Amino acid sequence: MKQKSLSPLLIKIIKACLLLLLILGLFFGIQYITYERGPLPEAVKSLESDDLVKVTHEPWLTFNPPQSNRETGFIFYPGGRINPQGYASLMRMIAEEGYLVIVPKMPINMAVFNANIADEIIDFYPSIDHWVIGGHSVGGTMAAQYTDTHRENINGLVIWASYPANNADLSGFIHPVVSIYGSYDPGVNDESIEERKHLLPDDTRYVRIEGGDHHQFGSYEIKPENDYATISRESQHRQIIQATLEVLGLIAQ
Repeated sequence: MKQKSLSPLLIKIIKACLLLLLILGLFFGIQYITYERGPLPEAVKSLESDDLVKVTHEPWLTFNPPQSNRETGFIFYPGGRINPQGYASLMRMIAEEGYLVIVPKMPINMAVFNANIADEIIDFYPSIDHWVIGGHSVGGTMAAQYTDTHRENINGLVIWASYPANNADLSGFIHPVVSIYGSYDPGVNDESIEERKHLLPDDTRYVRIEGGDHHQFGSYEIKPENDYATISRESQHRQIIQATLEVLGLIAQ
């Protein structure tokens, strides 16, 4: 029996549907790849230069204190899908204490795709004697990963709402480490932190911010349903900065 072929009209409809699906796939794919959480107004305001800190955006977002104060630098890896500017409020406060601070933008805003960018930053600033690296969320995981594989470059590690990957064993790392997390973070909590303590040095300092959550480690846009914190962003930031500066202060001595 002869098989009935599709009509020209039906073929055109099928081709049009396939083309539409391809266009929609490309559109939503681009939307997904380029999505980022933008900075809140307070973070945008912190991007303004003044006598205390000069802020530049190329080749990385940089907070630069007066030259005479610069001996220790802080490299910070942003969390996933977060514009580096979303951390400007915190980075500026660190820079005001005399530390050069660099926040690199990652490919599709994911530090996992350029975990070794700290190599470029360190080479770019040969006058800096000591480097501390840190990061938030997946940025913290990648900062720990970099530290594990480049111990000769790093003098301190600061992990915000994160923990090392299972293949990053820093238990023998001889420099200061602090792990900071919020009590209302559903993912990085007492249990997940405890499970990975063997990956960090025994003298690691753990700072649990009561009432803090995952997203108040920056100043960026989030959906209301992701806001778990019971303390103000300002209060959480003060505690984050204090714990971070303690590590930087130990290195700068």
